[in-house]
Amino acid sequence: MHNTITIGLFGTCGSSRWRDQFVISYEDQGIAYFNPQVEHWSPALAAVEAQHLATDDIILFLVTGETAGFGSLAEIGFALCQAVTSSRYFVFLIEPTVDPDPEADPVLAKESLRVRTLVRAHLSLNTLPNVFVCETRQQMLDVSLALHRGLGLLRSARSI
Repeated sequence: MHNTITIGLFGTCGSSRWRDQFVISYEDQGIAYFNPQVEHWSPALAAVEAQHLATDDIILFLVTGETAGFGSLAEIGFALCQAVTSSRYFVFLIEPTVDPDPEADPVLAKESLRVRTLVRAHLSLNTLPNVFVCETRQQMLDVSLALHRGLGLLRSARSI
């Protein structure tokens, strides 16, 4: 087992800036994190992302209203499969609406709302002790920091 507790920041990418608040907080506190949002993404990075999703201690999954989010919504199923069989922690937030964009496809936006509602309904029935569902970004940040502190204490106690 590695000693560094790593938080993976998954979910909406593109031009989204949702990770900024999290990165600042984590860097201020010396917390290791993985940010899959890079300036020049390439298919070769998919393996790196998959590895982090499979191994990071705490996985955050935020689907913002900035995009339809179909890729991120689909990845939630993979994350939940891992949550069932692991002792890692998973924190989800799916924003319930799609931001209005005058150039957006209304059919795509309507379908995104339908899928978001379905996934949120499934997550609301969660009974796994290592899965947390949040309603706000601040709540998600607070939960991730609390989990990081708790996991650090557990690892310290084991090394005594």
